[in-house]
Amino acid sequence: QVQLVESGGGLVQPGGSLRLSCAASGFTFSNYAMTWYRQTPGKEREVVASMFNYGITDYADSVKGRFTISRDNDRNVMYLQMNNLKREDTATYYCTRGGPLDGPDYWGQGTQVTVSS
Repeated sequence: QVQLVESGGGLVQPGGSLRLSCAASGFTFSNYAMTWYRQTPGKEREVVASMFNYGITDYADSVKGRFTISRDNDRNVMYLQMNNLKREDTATYYCTRGGPLDGPDYWGQGTQVTVSS
């Protein structure tokens, strides 16, 4: 069955960096677009970044220039490198299968990122 397992979240000071990972299994990873979402209590989930299976990337305006999405199709892993983190980046981050237009069909369990001094 499809599984998406995130890791790498944690507590970081403003201006710091984290790298999230998403280990995928149960499907042909290289055939699918993958997307990172995030959610804060009381707010709707928002798309953070997407990477299509042909390599094109797309980012939310709020993270452009700070976050980088990447994938390793040989290892079935997706990454989100987050630099210059801001307090407003605090959220639960979810790895999902699918692009932002079609909407995801599978979600990981989420990993918490807290940006605080």
